Amino acid sequence: MRIAGRRRAAGIYGAIVTAAILTAAGGQLPTVPLAIAVVVTLLVYWTAEEYAELLGEHVHDGRVPGRAQIAAELRASWPMVTASYGPLAVLLLVRLAGAEPMTAANAGLTAAVVLLVCHAWSAARAARLRGPALIGATCAAGLLGVVMILMKNFVLVRLH
Repeated sequence: MRIAGRRRAAGIYGAIVTAAILTAAGGQLPTVPLAIAVVVTLLVYWTAEEYAELLGEHVHDGRVPGRAQIAAELRASWPMVTASYGPLAVLLLVRLAGAEPMTAANAGLTAAVVLLVCHAWSAARAARLRGPALIGATCAAGLLGVVMILMKNFVLVRLH
């Protein structure tokens, strides 16, 4: 069960980082460099997260974890990176369809927010939340996404 929870958490984190990058750089970078920036940033975060996790949680009595444990930990957190695939596919497809870069970035951001809400709902269900608690946990993720969209379209655009 620990690995399933870790995968859910990594997916949530990946969706948040994807949305944050699309928010911050969506109007500043061309579409392909933006997609590359998202993937590279997630790879850096994933590597840093795993290094910290392995060093902080799995080094005991002067011994580092073995290859099998390291590989298992890396696999468990890989959804941090793969969470970007859907939003980036939307970003690229909308741009290929002829939309402006800002519109494509907004479409990718919207896909990232939808993904975040789906991950939050799934995590809340796995935690056996029901009723108002399930709705609250899911809506909190949606609210975070809405805040990112508002930041992008009202704050960042107006500041530049």
